[in-house]
Amino acid sequence: MRIGSLFSGIGGLELGLERAGVGTVAWQCEADPYCRRVLAKHWPGVPIFEDVRALTDPPGVEVLCGGFPCQDISVGGKGGGIRGERSGLFFELMRIVRVVRPQLVILENVPALTARGLGVVLSELAGAGFDAQWGCLSAAGVGAPHLRRRIFIVAYPNDARRGKQWGAQPIPAEQPSPECGGWWESEPGVGRVANGVSGRAHRLRALGNAVVPQVAEQVGRIALEIIR
Repeated sequence: MRIGSLFSGIGGLELGLERAGVGTVAWQCEADPYCRRVLAKHWPGVPIFEDVRALTDPPGVEVLCGGFPCQDISVGGKGGGIRGERSGLFFELMRIVRVVRPQLVILENVPALTARGLGVVLSELAGAGFDAQWGCLSAAGVGAPHLRRRIFIVAYPNDARRGKQWGAQPIPAEQPSPECGGWWESEPGVGRVANGVSGRAHRLRALGNAVVPQVAEQVGRIALEIIR
């Protein structure tokens, strides 16, 4: 299947989906110039759009994924919720969902979404003709030395519901993937300000916002089970 990615960041979500065998990235959309350079390096030749609001004629894909902005949803933010200035870009994502009509929609955000907008997300998906299942996974569950809990939502056309009930049941206890080995090595202690480290501030911000690919890979496998 072809994958279209919105709010791509440095591509952690779609990398994990590709590893899970969900499909191949067909296009991406990302506003940050540094992140676009990273995407272009790892997916050479794949079109990258710069502004989700200007994406009025998105190419057709079978899978649409995106970690829409969390700034207004996060407990560390200003509490604007899903209709806030940044997180409200979710509605642009839904506009594209309605145009593209994919077989799978895979969304990611912070766990605070459960209290600050999950009902809106599910309502919008239902209004567009999609059922959804959801749950929280963490980086620690795939062997990382930090939690980084995130909520993932897997949606599919409501006339094609198959597979196991994921969102309606507790998610099984997370176990590290065999290929992850032990705990990941931490970044070398070069400090927050370091001469000679190119683009360090951009790299830290991009990594901080990124989806852990090993977690996205698990989500991809769950999504494939749901639609089979």
